[in-house]
Amino acid sequence: MRNLIGLTAITLLAACSGTSTVDSVTTVAFDEDRIRADIKELSSDEYLGRMPTTTGETLTLAYLTAQFKQMGLKPANGDSYLQAVPMQRFTTTDAALTLGQRHLDYPQQMVLNSYKDQQHVAIENSDIVFVGYGINAPEYQWNDYANLNVRGKTVVMLVNDPGFATQDPNSFKGGTMTYYGRWDYKFAEAGRQGAAAALIVHDTKPASYPWSVVKNSWTGAKLDLANSQDPHPPLEGWISLEVAKSLFTDAGLDFEQLSQQATVKPTQISLGLSASANIHQTIDTATSYNVAATLPGSSNHSEQVLYTGHWDHIGAHGDDIYNGAMDNASGIAAMLEIARQFSRGPQPQRSVTFLAVTGEEQGLLGSRYYAANPLYPLQDTVGLFNIDSTNVFGKTKDYAVVGLGHSQLERYVVAAATAQGRSVTAESNPAAGSYFRSDHFSFVQKGVPAIYAKGGSIAWDESTATYRKQMQQEMKGCYHNPCDTYRSNWDLSGTLQDMQVYFNAGNALANSNERPGFHPSSEFHRLRPAQ
Repeated sequence: MRNLIGLTAITLLAACSGTSTVDSVTTVAFDEDRIRADIKELSSDEYLGRMPTTTGETLTLAYLTAQFKQMGLKPANGDSYLQAVPMQRFTTTDAALTLGQRHLDYPQQMVLNSYKDQQHVAIENSDIVFVGYGINAPEYQWNDYANLNVRGKTVVMLVNDPGFATQDPNSFKGGTMTYYGRWDYKFAEAGRQGAAAALIVHDTKPASYPWSVVKNSWTGAKLDLANSQDPHPPLEGWISLEVAKSLFTDAGLDFEQLSQQATVKPTQISLGLSASANIHQTIDTATSYNVAATLPGSSNHSEQVLYTGHWDHIGAHGDDIYNGAMDNASGIAAMLEIARQFSRGPQPQRSVTFLAVTGEEQGLLGSRYYAANPLYPLQDTVGLFNIDSTNVFGKTKDYAVVGLGHSQLERYVVAAATAQGRSVTAESNPAAGSYFRSDHFSFVQKGVPAIYAKGGSIAWDESTATYRKQMQQEMKGCYHNPCDTYRSNWDLSGTLQDMQVYFNAGNALANSNERPGFHPSSEFHRLRPAQ
């Protein structure tokens, strides 16, 4: 396996939409040893979990810059490969939360943060109101805040959205999470409504991750874009499911019954209890960086095909280093190797830019900043391919596109995967809301068609199925935990297989005159309609 993998020439076929893609015959060779070396380097203890604005970032920037220089790719920001991303860093030093008569333990029962520019943030005797899922969605005729004044109050809400709980395709998008199910939407909506504090009830299945991820991801230093206009409430955080059930019992209410009610109609009810909380935090300014390198196009250099991946992870907590080997050293390693292949030629007609962004784990900060301050105009960015964790579980017969059905860009991926004898499917767990959780979404919101895809769930053969089961068990629970480390026994044949799709799809787009758009069924159709 560990050798140069020669990938057969493929021809990208016309899509079922009736619009033809450009024929692109390519022969590429990916160096698996080089990919492994990149993953191993970026996820080593020396990089301290690649937390933005730390020594880990300094080492990461130097490494990525050196790789792009070695390829001969041009700096995307004038004479620099770096794009400064101004940030503020908020580090909670002490947090206390009392709900009713319950004093909660931080961070075992609750986590609490503030993005207000104040060292001490507190609320006192704030009325607690349950607001169902905390959603105000006119297009779904749903408003948990209808005729409710929550100014100065503490809102408690459920994670995900009603469609997940009912699995009813007529409720939101059924089992597929909408953006209204995301924690960042819920906190922002609570802020817009004027709440003093917003608390999400954690539940592993609808959240798609255990409490350990909340504890590891929402404690320690937190970053936000400097001068951010996001409507944060003064305090925001999570409480455990057990705490929520006990709290409702204290209020003489049935948590299960009200949660069920919240799935079928907007729900709001005062608990008749109050919340008091305070946090102390240090606040300072910091600058992090995106890293961007470009291969200019041969004839249409003003138009861009973009590859993205986040270089950051969540750093070190005490003696534990969160190396983030799969998430996302593996994705950056794949992007670097795709960039090396493009740099070898032939030069495509359109320019191809490789963007390693900061702060994804803090709320897509680097990609949000680039989307608001692009180095190349977004109207000239014809499509984007995002890599966030690669397939280390072996080759698959299927290829999963997260949020399948949004844009015409998908036909390039379908053609490339079909040439491998693979089927293209939606992700296996659309309820996790992955379409809203990685950097492509920052660009989708600005009207740039973007793909986030990775290996599927059907093993290529019996031996791969056996390995896949063993490795999944070995890595169980490693998401945002210290056990996400490089493993020399990873089978990267699936990574190479997926890289072939991304390279050929991007190369075809870069040699095309087409401008993909969003389908009428997508909520982003109005931003760049399909032609």
